[in-house]
This record gives sequence, structure tokens and C-alpha cells, in this order.
Amino acid sequence: MYQDKTLVCKDCGAEFVFTAGEQEFYAEKGFQHEPQRCKTCRAAKKNATKPARELFSTTCARCGQEAKVPFQPSNDRPVYCSACYAEMKQQ
Repeated sequence: MYQDKTLVCKDCGAEFVFTAGEQEFYAEKGFQHEPQRCKTCRAAKKNATKPARELFSTTCARCGQEAKVPFQPSNDRPVYCSACYAEMKQQ
């Protein structure tokens, strides 16, 4: 019923594919218009209105490297850098 369409982004001018699945989703939701922006530009527009997240610097309790975290660290709990946290989570 639906076929993939190639559209042009109104912001960056890049071509992107409006897939048959996306067209079916739009029809189910009752959307009248095709998307006008590529996925990258849609994400940029969506995130433009969000305030920048404040990051706090601390020292990783495992490796001693600097770690940036989205919360104010307290001294009662250890804080880990992204690499150490991911490694510990896998174990």
C-alpha cells in the first residue's frame, strides 16, 4: 500500500527516506502532512528548546580519573566515571 519516498529536508537540504512503515504510522496517528525535516534536524530542533544539562566534576572512586556527572556528588557515596560504571554494571 505504501512505498518509500525520498524527501528533501527544509533545514539542511539533505535527502531522506520517508519509509512505508513511517507513512503507515503517520496515517494511523492521523497526521495530515509528511515530515519536512530529516531525523538529524528533527532531533536538533527538539533539543534546541531544552536547557543545557549542568555537569559536575568529581574524581572517580575506582580509577581516580576526572568524571563529569549530571548530579551534585555527595561524600557519602562513591561516584564512578562512565567507563568504570559500565564495567561494573557488566559484572
